Amino acid sequence: MTSAASIPRQSSPMDEPSRPPEDRGHMIRRRALTLLIIVLLTGIPAGYLVISANQSRASGKDKEAKYAATGLVHDWPSRVQRRLYQVEIPMDGTYVAYYETNNWKTSRLYVQFSTSNAGLDQFLANIGAGAGALKKNDIAISTRDQRVVGWKFAGPGPWAGLTHAQKNPAPSLDVVVDQHVPARPMVYVVSRTVP
Repeated sequence: MTSAASIPRQSSPMDEPSRPPEDRGHMIRRRALTLLIIVLLTGIPAGYLVISANQSRASGKDKEAKYAATGLVHDWPSRVQRRLYQVEIPMDGTYVAYYETNNWKTSRLYVQFSTSNAGLDQFLANIGAGAGALKKNDIAISTRDQRVVGWKFAGPGPWAGLTHAQKNPAPSLDVVVDQHVPARPMVYVVSRTVP
């Protein structure tokens, strides 16, 4: 027979020290903190998703407008386009507009801009031609390419042009210059690449 002293006594809830009841102010602060944590854990990701969705939608609309364009866009071509098609517009270029077409056979970038005589010389040097390469009254851009973007080289001029042919994969460039305003020639370029 075992003695009562050797049987371990189980503790009862009555034996534990009792905590004082939580006062009302502490309970309100604890609940407010819990609510704040829940709001932050759900609100921040939800806000991020809304902002991200709006940015994505705006970006898609910009791209859609860009690729839906059916004529000259009055803006600078992207740096990638300028590098790919080797059309470096001078820094003093104004009235810049461009249009790009792509198909399985040929890709073309149509660009127009006004520049100074020094800017024209710089542009011609960048494509590997000098000012002497321009031929008077040479409309180097084909009638087909003129129609694509609505260019008409029928004004008073004087006009000059050149074709700068290069071996694939480098693009070939057709250039027409309107020197009606001698200090600010207007330059028209069609750059072609064959994929």
